[in-house]
Amino acid sequence: MVKLIISERKIEETLILDLSGDITFSEGNVVLRKAIRRLIGEGRKKIILNMENVVYVDSSGIGEMVSAFVAISREGGSFKLINLPTRIYELLMICKLLTVFDVSANTRNARFREPLFCFHYLDG
Repeated sequence: MVKLIISERKIEETLILDLSGDITFSEGNVVLRKAIRRLIGEGRKKIILNMENVVYVDSSGIGEMVSAFVAISREGGSFKLINLPTRIYELLMICKLLTVFDVSANTRNARFREPLFCFHYLDG
């Protein structure tokens, strides 16, 4: 199991969370939950998860992504997934979640400028 590491980039009003590692029960999903809840608490309403370096997602991780989507949507925000690895894309397709999440193939599909700041943190 690879520990989840989250790096943040802000571009105008949008926060991109670059994820690296596993989103799994009791570790990765908690790290993701804390990050999303903190951002919602700060009033952030546009959040993108860059999944390019996510190695593995279990059912708990899927649940946390759905929970994040619901929490952000309730606040009138938007939640997007980008750079999904093939295995995770297929998992979301099997679970019929591609119709729920706003998914883009890569960051080139988004109109972003260079990051205004970058913040890195580890849980633990």
